[in-house]
Amino acid sequence: MSYASAAALQSAVYTALQGDPTVATLSGGAIYDAIPPGAVPGIYVSLGPETVRQRADKTADGALHDFAIRVISDGAGFGAAKELAVAISDALDAAPLPLSRGKLISLQFRRASARRAGTAREIDLWFRARIDLGAA
Repeated sequence: MSYASAAALQSAVYTALQGDPTVATLSGGAIYDAIPPGAVPGIYVSLGPETVRQRADKTADGALHDFAIRVISDGAGFGAAKELAVAISDALDAAPLPLSRGKLISLQFRRASARRAGTAREIDLWFRARIDLGAA
């Protein structure tokens, strides 16, 4: 059952980002699970890759989710992308993130990387969520 809460976590993260006024303003509401075809906004957020490991103990089944959120900007510099990345980090730090399956035990910022990708600027924010799935 180590992947049982993956969809619930993704939904909760997406809802938290959509509901945060600063993230919504800075991203123009452009928060995607899958990038839509055609033209995309000059700055947007994409839910990224995830790795999950089982973390059961004597009392409960559980999982450890490492997941990325990517900020992509066509700006000349990193300023706007970093401002949005900070807002995302702040939003998830303060979010209760109720899950439809399992219980969030902890959510921690792990690391970030910023890079140029052609003419775009990309920032990956990595987080770790510990989820309790109930009695073992």
